[in-house]
Amino acid sequence: MKENSQGNATATFWEHLDELRGCIIRILVVTVVLGMVAFCFKNQLFAIVLAPRSSDFISYRLLGVEPFSINLMNTGLTEQFMFHMKTALYAGLLIASPYVLYELFRFVSPALYDRERHYATRIVGAAYAMFIIGTLLNYFLIFPLTVRFLGTYQVSPDVRNMLTLQSYMDTLIGMSFVMGVVFELPVVCWLMAMMRVLKASFMRQTRRHAVVIILVIAAIITPTTDAFTLLVVALPIWLLYEASIAIVAITNRESDNQNNQVSKQ
Repeated sequence: MKENSQGNATATFWEHLDELRGCIIRILVVTVVLGMVAFCFKNQLFAIVLAPRSSDFISYRLLGVEPFSINLMNTGLTEQFMFHMKTALYAGLLIASPYVLYELFRFVSPALYDRERHYATRIVGAAYAMFIIGTLLNYFLIFPLTVRFLGTYQVSPDVRNMLTLQSYMDTLIGMSFVMGVVFELPVVCWLMAMMRVLKASFMRQTRRHAVVIILVIAAIITPTTDAFTLLVVALPIWLLYEASIAIVAITNRESDNQNNQVSKQ
C-alpha cells in the first residue's frame, strides 16, 4: 500500500477497479429502477413529452399562439413500445443524474486535495445546473416554437404534414442536448479564466464576432426561416455571453489580487 500526499493510505489499482465497478453498478441499478418507475407512469410521462405538439401547452398560451394540433404517426410494429422504453430510460437517467454525479464525485474526490475538491464541487454543480436550465429552456420555449413552425408549415394546402414519432422524439432529445451544452458557456469561460487563458478584455473586443457566431448557432439549433424564432434562440445565448464576460472579469480581478499579494510577500 502506498500513501498519498495527504498522508492517507491509497488503494491499489485492483481496489480502485473494484470501487469503480461498484460505482457503475450502483448507477446502473438506480437508473434502471427509476426508468422502470417512469415506464409504469406511461400516461404522465408522454403527457409531458408530447405536450408541445398542441396549442394547449403552457408556452403557447402565454405567447398567445393560435389554436393548432400536430398529429404524430407510427410506422413500425414495435416502434411505439421501443420508444416507450427509451423515453422511460431517458427519464430515469435524468431523474438519477444528481445521484450519478454524486457517485462519480465520491469515486474521484479521494484523489483530490481540499482546494481541488472545493473547485471541482463548484464546477460540477454549476455545469449541472446550467445544463438543466438549457434543457428546460429548450422544452418550454425553443422546441415548442420549432415544432409549431415546422409542424404546421406547408408549401401547399394539398400537401399534408405527417410527422412520425421518431422524428419528434429525435428532435426533442437532440435539441435538448445541444441547448444543455450551449448553456455550459459561462462555466467553460470561468474555468478558462481560472486557468488564466481567457481575459474579459478579449471577450469585449470580440463581441461583434461573437454575435455573428451566436446567430449562426441559433440558426443551426432552430432550422426555421422566421426572424422571431431566431432571435428567441439567439437572445439567451447572447445573454450567456454577456454574463460570461462579467464572470471572467471578476475572476481576472481575483487572480490579479492574488498575484499582487504573492509579489508583496
